[in-house]
Amino acid sequence: MHEIEPYYSWLKYYDSTQDEHSPFYGKEHDYGLYQDAIYNFYIDPAWDFMGSETLYVKLLCVDYHHRFAVIEFIGEWNDAVSNDIMFLKRNIVDHLAAHGINKYILIGENVFNFHGSDDCYYEEWFEEVEDGWVAAVNFRDFVTEEWGNYAIDNYINFGGQLEIHNWRTMTPTVFFDRVNNVISKRIDLT
Repeated sequence: MHEIEPYYSWLKYYDSTQDEHSPFYGKEHDYGLYQDAIYNFYIDPAWDFMGSETLYVKLLCVDYHHRFAVIEFIGEWNDAVSNDIMFLKRNIVDHLAAHGINKYILIGENVFNFHGSDDCYYEEWFEEVEDGWVAAVNFRDFVTEEWGNYAIDNYINFGGQLEIHNWRTMTPTVFFDRVNNVISKRIDLT
């Protein structure tokens, strides 16, 4: 796991350590020191601790004008034992929402497991985004199947055209536009 890095090519557009509204503002990464671990497996020092021992994040982009954030994940999403959604909601989402963010793109290629619990924090998040949305891109099938078992699909959009495997070839705004178009079509159909 130490070889899995968060996507870094968007640093020319956004750096969470330089954004005074970011929960990671001012953080210094020591790229020579591997100290964070998930289940005794060290992870790349560029990942950010959000409060969970099993799930780490990277704010890849926050655009305050278009009101969106792109968040990449690594690890095990465990709501049953460590209530990871609570950490995400309280330590990241609430912070960004206070600065107007209401559209969230979650990238889950490196989420290796999911353990569900109740859906309270998902429901709260869904209600708070008002005219926004939450979209999950490239989560593994077994993760999204478990989301379905816990009715999380009522709050997070995923699957179908949200499987965007070439997202790294896009700029943040182009990626957002693509996801926004998919979500808009889904909303129009309901």
